Amino acid sequence: MRVLVARQDNLGDVLLAGPAVRAVAGRADEVVLLCGPRGRAAADLLPGVDRVIEWRAPWIDPDRVPVERASIDGLVQDLRGFDRALILTSFHQSPLPLALLLRLAGTPWIGGISEDYPGSLLDLRHRPDTDVPEPLRMLALAEDAGFPSPADTRLRVRDPLPDTGHLTGGPGYVVVHPGTSVPARAWPPGHCAKAVRLLAEAGHRVAVTGHRDEKELTAHVAGEDGLDLGGRTTLPELASVLAGARAVVAGNTGPAHLAAAVGTPVVSLFAPTVPAARWAPFGVPLALLGDQRAPCRDSRARECPVDGHPCLASVGAEEVAAAVEVVAKAPPAAEGVPAR
Repeated sequence: MRVLVARQDNLGDVLLAGPAVRAVAGRADEVVLLCGPRGRAAADLLPGVDRVIEWRAPWIDPDRVPVERASIDGLVQDLRGFDRALILTSFHQSPLPLALLLRLAGTPWIGGISEDYPGSLLDLRHRPDTDVPEPLRMLALAEDAGFPSPADTRLRVRDPLPDTGHLTGGPGYVVVHPGTSVPARAWPPGHCAKAVRLLAEAGHRVAVTGHRDEKELTAHVAGEDGLDLGGRTTLPELASVLAGARAVVAGNTGPAHLAAAVGTPVVSLFAPTVPAARWAPFGVPLALLGDQRAPCRDSRARECPVDGHPCLASVGAEEVAAAVEVVAKAPPAAEGVPAR
């Protein structure tokens, strides 16, 4: 049985699909993951994935993507030969455009989560409970499609990860990741820098991580007290750095989910533009900080709609430093039991 699993958006979203992918892999002969370019690096890290198809979906990618016949025709050719397909989506996305292309490719059975009437595009129209953590929401679709859950439903990445001791000086440090892909989800840089100083004063080694486009930010946040790793890691190397940490401080962004996937506790600076019940780091000890009842709640805003960014600016560096001490000492979650 050849099964296509689709998750076409960002790095963190692809990581959250991991338990559902492993469920499918438990019964399928081959699992192919369809993802977009923003999630490709994460797709390569997921256990259970045999092959990856990368395609940028105009109905998913936040940038303006041209709809071109040649690109669509090429994808339809790549989608031929699958026995089943599961389309994993967020609550505000539709599986139906991809389902139509899968029908054109001859896929005989397709499952997805759809609030909209799917006509004959879906064989399984799954209707999940509201505010379920995103990994469990996708896993429920896989179960409804006949793929039992794995014994351990936590996030995972492939082993082995590269050795990054030459970057970090060995395990036992705290990671601060100040960047986010969406500005409305970012903790103010000055707060991040102060947290690095406080953690260093408390005796912690602190590593500051970030994308190569965030080098100016990571240099500012690291200052003289932290180790600036901005732009110095691939995604597998970042996973290794996070795995060696006692705790990770991050906003609602892909590396927070990557930290959860390697089992590291997270202090989450979480803007309530999307529900924390669905999108907070899953399956690890967690401190959830930020005003979850702020006026931006459930707005899905990319830019903060409230002057002063109060949902996160109100969180002090002292509160974050104290939360690090708590989560770093928390016991790990048991297999199959998500920590919240």
